[in-house]
Amino acid sequence: MGLDVIVPPPPTKKTLSLGVQHSPEFACLPLKINIGNFIEAKNLGADTFLMIGGSGPCRFGLYAQLEKEILADLGFDYNSLIIEPPDTGYWQFIRRVKKTVGPVSWWKIIQGIRLGYKKAIIVDHLEKLVQEIRPREEVKGTADKIFQNALPMIAETQNLYEIEEVFGLTREKLLHIPRDKQADVLKIGLVGEIYTLLEPFASMEIEKKLGYLGVYVQRSLYLSEWINDHLLSLRLFKAKGKNYRGYASPFLNHFVGGHGLESIGAGVAFAKQGYDGIVQVAPLTCMPEIVAHNIFPQVSEKCGIPVLNIYVDEQTGEAGLETRLEAFIELLEAKRRTLTTQKQYVTIP
Repeated sequence: MGLDVIVPPPPTKKTLSLGVQHSPEFACLPLKINIGNFIEAKNLGADTFLMIGGSGPCRFGLYAQLEKEILADLGFDYNSLIIEPPDTGYWQFIRRVKKTVGPVSWWKIIQGIRLGYKKAIIVDHLEKLVQEIRPREEVKGTADKIFQNALPMIAETQNLYEIEEVFGLTREKLLHIPRDKQADVLKIGLVGEIYTLLEPFASMEIEKKLGYLGVYVQRSLYLSEWINDHLLSLRLFKAKGKNYRGYASPFLNHFVGGHGLESIGAGVAFAKQGYDGIVQVAPLTCMPEIVAHNIFPQVSEKCGIPVLNIYVDEQTGEAGLETRLEAFIELLEAKRRTLTTQKQYVTIP
């Protein structure tokens, strides 16, 4: 769209340290990382931040205003552009973008949204393929290396043809990775708060950790699906999110903010799809996920699926997380062996 965009560096311990230093103690991890992001971006020359707003009882709906106040107190004179999720679909979203970006032609705005959205779809397709390959590959880390090398190329593409070309080449490289296609791997559904699910640094690379331990992981949320369902409300490129809310009843029958309702619904859906376990990951003090946490024992009992609840903040230790994941996997493997044994000894009348 012709705007000068500064992308903050990927989050690191330094980013988190900056955020923790200048954020309320009981704010959740996403806000702290965001503050660190904004400080690092300001040092690179950024003067405006754009953020998609939120609604409902989740505190996220107030985060943009709170972050602007914190940055102002630090002497960072940021302009803030906040686009609230539209209620009337794709064209309402485009009008809000037009109002935000200023004197840019409608054609450029539409083309920019299509290009960015297509990139999100391509990245999600590749990431799902990596999730499938990761527990089966002979040399651990091969798929992740190819995926990481593809991301800068996708970012630099300027049209749909270039994106498809990068996607095709990367997909071929991933499909040619030597792996055990017949391996009977455990399947775990990953649910929880959207930022913690989508930002690997926030979840301490939990997907990679599980994959390297021989587990196939499927998330309840992917970026392109969220964009389509909450911003565009239009089925472009045949991408549509999974409607997990319908699965939440009778365990949870109303919106509790954030993705608490989706977490419960996705947990039930994963159980019905034959997954071996569920891992809920969320930032400490996240109210919607705390609600879901307290309902998951009922889901576990009724649906017969183990659930591991993990909360992360700046105090979370990597070694402790790995120990919990390893113990959970051992539990799932023991359960699978027990079920297999019971099937072997079924008496036929």
